[in-house]
Amino acid sequence: MSIRDITIALAPGTPEWPGDTPFSCAWAWRMSRGDSVNVSAITSSPHVGTHADAPLHVHDAWPGADELPLDAFHGPAVVCSVPAERDLIELADLGALPSEPVERLLLRTRCSVAGGRFPQRWPALSPAAAEALVQNGLRLLGTDAPSVDPRTSTDLAVHHTLFRAGACNLENLDLHAIADGPWELTAYPLKIAGADAAPVRAVLRPLRR
Repeated sequence: MSIRDITIALAPGTPEWPGDTPFSCAWAWRMSRGDSVNVSAITSSPHVGTHADAPLHVHDAWPGADELPLDAFHGPAVVCSVPAERDLIELADLGALPSEPVERLLLRTRCSVAGGRFPQRWPALSPAAAEALVQNGLRLLGTDAPSVDPRTSTDLAVHHTLFRAGACNLENLDLHAIADGPWELTAYPLKIAGADAAPVRAVLRPLRR
């Protein structure tokens, strides 16, 4: 079975949300300086690159990244392309969305940081569409954009809708080479105690028929 890596690498220059802490990698120990091993020291916001937000990201009293439910991040998923020119996406805009309930939905907006730049805008589900999906069993919403909410959002309505329902999210996926349709997703977040987000290594495999 072919594994498709849909993770954006953490590297110097990986675009961060404007004003957030960029990724950097220094060295605490170097063999070239006479140390016995190489040991790196990483500084970064957990929102750089491919990551899962924790409910703590939008509410002080909600759980951190170490409490994210792992079963939400593994299992059947559907990739759906969305109209890039739209700002808010309704369910009718998701041509690849099947009629039966979907537990994991990955939106291919083509507005990704994978190209090396932070996008000025991107399409996102409307709060009503997000509410309809979680009421119908959605457990995880992913996107190749930097956020499941629009860039200009201040109330983060989609985040709140997901987290209130016990659902999760994935942001900054790399779906540029992924076809619409069913896949098997594995994207476990790191267990970082008390953090508001955690990096993930996200991969897709074709579903066995």
